[in-house]
Amino acid sequence: MIIRRLDARTIRELRTQLATLLLDAVADGHSLGFLNGLDDEQLDAYWAGVEADVAHGSRVLLTAERNGILAGTVQLDLCQKPNGSNRAELQKMLVHCTLRRRGIGTALLQAAEIEALALRRGLLFLDTEAGSGAEQLYARAGYTRVGELPDYACTPNGQWHPTAIWFKTLFPRSRR
Repeated sequence: MIIRRLDARTIRELRTQLATLLLDAVADGHSLGFLNGLDDEQLDAYWAGVEADVAHGSRVLLTAERNGILAGTVQLDLCQKPNGSNRAELQKMLVHCTLRRRGIGTALLQAAEIEALALRRGLLFLDTEAGSGAEQLYARAGYTRVGELPDYACTPNGQWHPTAIWFKTLFPRSRR
């Protein structure tokens, strides 16, 4: 498996594969901010936004490739506020439904932590569907579950569910 950080040009080149991966996750019922019926225009707008954020330096997109096929992605949204330069939000952890439970999510998570450390982002946080299998991944990786927000998001078919908030401190901030 190959993990790599994409630049804006490479995102443009892989846009079709990235769109397919996102469509797979939505079709599998994962709450990622999209509803069923996701069309090419919405997909293009989403990935164009990611591309722009990567070009601007406010987002990192990592991919996992297995046998030359895009198997998964994860994003780091880098806080741009002056008082938030120590944190990043993990977003859109996607692993193709036919390749789950093979260590791809773990590898992407580890790569995201390495990227965060290189960028001096010592606090990572995320939200995921409460009760989902993703919670096991984050718990095994040493993340701490803070709690839940009820009716936070809906699945692609419109069913509301709570989200769980998780965080991990990669290095402590010095106190003044």
